[in-house]
Amino acid sequence: MWGWLRRRRSAPEIPDALWRATLQRYPFLAARSPEETGKLRALAAEFLASKEFHGAGGLAISDEIALAIAAQAVLPVLHLGLAWYDDFVGIVVHPDEVLARRSQTDESGVVHDWHEVLAGEAMDGGPVMLNWHDVAHAGASAETGFNVVIHEFVHKIDLRDGAADGCPPLPSRQARARWLETLQHAYQGFREQVIVAERFGGEEPWLDAYGATAIDEFFAVACEAYFVNRERFGREFAELTALFDGFYLPKGNS
Repeated sequence: MWGWLRRRRSAPEIPDALWRATLQRYPFLAARSPEETGKLRALAAEFLASKEFHGAGGLAISDEIALAIAAQAVLPVLHLGLAWYDDFVGIVVHPDEVLARRSQTDESGVVHDWHEVLAGEAMDGGPVMLNWHDVAHAGASAETGFNVVIHEFVHKIDLRDGAADGCPPLPSRQARARWLETLQHAYQGFREQVIVAERFGGEEPWLDAYGATAIDEFFAVACEAYFVNRERFGREFAELTALFDGFYLPKGNS
């Protein structure tokens, strides 16, 4: 229908049937107010007009795939605007997770090579990589707070100031200090819970343990849950919920 994907000068019209099917597939989108779902639909159309989708590994981009990604990707910037995503155009979609080769040289000059399984990846100033399997199952995985699209696009928001530090650009040093203090406190608590679970058989954390690897990953993992399972996230991380509300929601609604 949209001939995936030529650069368009105007946003495509999203057919009602396709939009209803998307909301049905991803209940965390449908659960928003009628005003917000209307805004989400309009912003998703603008997103589709400004980005280029590329299928990899034999995956053909369909309207269903593109809209599913667009509707989830714009959720974090619903009240911030698409300008937060203006540093890139390309979105590469694989059928499933990707095995990526990594290489790093340590301080002694020794080169270490390894392989890493990636569900997605966001590159500073570059494209976003996703896998359709996890995107397609995002409605079910919302129960555990997992969402690969939101995770990678939150990384894009984090990287707007050039640093992957778990803090998006904020209006003042005081706001930045408060943000990092609140996030760091939650991150340390989460890391301790993960360590206790892994080493001593303690209770498994609700959030993906991958969030314990670095504070920027914790930020992305926390935001996934905040957007797709706000009720559970609010019980688990009340302080972070208030912090995120102050950033992602319009003033007066946070």
